[in-house]
Amino acid sequence: MADKENKKENEQERELTPEEKKAQLKQDIIDIVESTLITMFFIIMTFTYVLHPVNIVGQSMVPTLNKNFIATDSESTSDKILMNTIFFKLRYGDIIVIDNDVPHLIDENGEAYVPVGVKALEECIIKRVIATEGQTIDIRDSRVIVDGKVLDEPYINEGSTTYDLGAFEGQYPITIPEGYCFVMGDNRNRSTDSRAVSVGLISTEQIYGKAIVRYSPLKDFDILTDSWKGSAND
Repeated sequence: MADKENKKENEQERELTPEEKKAQLKQDIIDIVESTLITMFFIIMTFTYVLHPVNIVGQSMVPTLNKNFIATDSESTSDKILMNTIFFKLRYGDIIVIDNDVPHLIDENGEAYVPVGVKALEECIIKRVIATEGQTIDIRDSRVIVDGKVLDEPYINEGSTTYDLGAFEGQYPITIPEGYCFVMGDNRNRSTDSRAVSVGLISTEQIYGKAIVRYSPLKDFDILTDSWKGSAND
């Protein structure tokens, strides 16, 4: 038994011929290239269909996002986030990226409709989900009330006051129709959101994705999926 093992070890330790070395090098290169291509494929697929980088512009989500934003130097002072584009269900507190191509208001029957002659922002915006389909929302006395409960909102900017911007004036409380949600910015005094006629309710079809993390600036790295926590609503 020992002789057989020694013979096997000797065969393994013998010097490879030039042809064998060349073949082994070729195989190593093939293995490296194959591994690299597979890794690149998964990275490309992830950033194409799962995660998308987004550069945040403006101050509507201060202080959660862009607390150091300077309009004249937006490239270097803007926060950068990754958003998830698939497999998520809307819930209170989510920060979502929206294509505000058309506004949606509510008629006397509680159905969502696109108003004639009202111009949407027609730009990509980022806001926080305050109420989802089936929930009832009211805004009065600078308070936000969802399903009869006053929201405790520790995420809003200091000094912000929540007031209606005309979208549903005289209609509150309103019930959010199926397939829509009501959103607001954390910097309430400087946010054009569902309170405004130019935005109104957000259709699920207008949602690009959900903010997952802030990755830049690196010193402010943060998980955004629970940025609403600390509220009495968790």
